[in-house]
Amino acid sequence: MIRDVVAVVGEQASVFELGLVCQVFGLDRTDCGLPAFTFDVCAPTPGRIPTTSGFALDVEHGLDRVAAADVVTVPAWDVDAPLPPGLADALRAAADRGALLVSVCTGAFALAGAGLLDGRRATTHWQVAPLLARRHPRVRVDPDALYVEDGPIVTSAGASAGIDACLHVVRREFGAESANALARRMVVPPHRSGDQAQYVETPVPVRADHDDLARLLDWVQRNLDRPLPVDALAARAHMSPRTFARRFRAATGTTPHRWILDQRLNLAERLLETTDLTVDAVAARAGLGSPDTLRHHFTDRRGITPTDHRRAFRTVR
Repeated sequence: MIRDVVAVVGEQASVFELGLVCQVFGLDRTDCGLPAFTFDVCAPTPGRIPTTSGFALDVEHGLDRVAAADVVTVPAWDVDAPLPPGLADALRAAADRGALLVSVCTGAFALAGAGLLDGRRATTHWQVAPLLARRHPRVRVDPDALYVEDGPIVTSAGASAGIDACLHVVRREFGAESANALARRMVVPPHRSGDQAQYVETPVPVRADHDDLARLLDWVQRNLDRPLPVDALAARAHMSPRTFARRFRAATGTTPHRWILDQRLNLAERLLETTDLTVDAVAARAGLGSPDTLRHHFTDRRGITPTDHRRAFRTVR
């Protein structure tokens, strides 16, 4: 289980991207029952590091700090800056000993420069995704994903996607309840799936039909135990199935089927962690039908079975 986290900055630190990593891992929230982390910022050349926002940071630690970390984050990186001496070796050594590496936005360029993304699927901000693909042709760049986990590496898109990626790390290590509690403290959505589109066409409802869609999404979350065929949802939203599917993706960044499955798996996680319901009952309550269906989707998403998830993250005694 992760306890020690470090953020690596270069010759110039990106304040917002570094700040969101600090928000997730660098604040003591044990008063709310959340996990505690040891957190430090380090740089290839420690000392006074300028930021992209006109002020400087005093960074105490050098790259030797990376050697102790369970999670090594690269909050952002100058896409035209070469890797400083020693950084590639430090990042590769961290991966070799089993540390998790997490990049935010252009931080993927540092990981790619160290050769850690070769042969892996990865993402970065959509504006520089083509540049990452050109410079590092062995990386399978996904310009649409919010975040991607491939082996011991998590890459994420623009700044808010970095929050999603960090919450994903908390979720997989400490369970849905911890991640949701942390999200509430940060006043951000508790979970967005990594394959959701980076760019949502209509993030703020501006017409009555989007209000109808928002009401429908609320209704679906209260009725996940029911059958929810797309045609019936389109009718409930007073749209044709084709129009419904198009507007759903424009508003949420994903398909109705994928969004509903995500909500069902989120509910299943919470029920496994916080109730004594049997796996059969959890499957029924989450609208997944049978334990086999729950097991299939849950294992595909979490990498462990529902029973193992309950054993690891159970909060009811």
